[in-house]
Amino acid sequence: MEINTIMSSQIMELQQTVQMSVMQNALNLNTAAAIELLKDLPQQQVAIHPNKGAVMDISI
Repeated sequence: MEINTIMSSQIMELQQTVQMSVMQNALNLNTAAAIELLKDLPQQQVAIHPNKGAVMDISI
């Protein structure tokens, strides 16, 4: 193999490694941002059931 072919393949491998690293960092940042958003959401109040616990007359 000549030197240009070796260097070319090494540059391609380096580019792939850098791309994967950038993608992994972006994914980590997006995950951290999503977690922060979920933590900042107000806690949902439990909805009161319209009939539960009420006395109902079902005689015919």
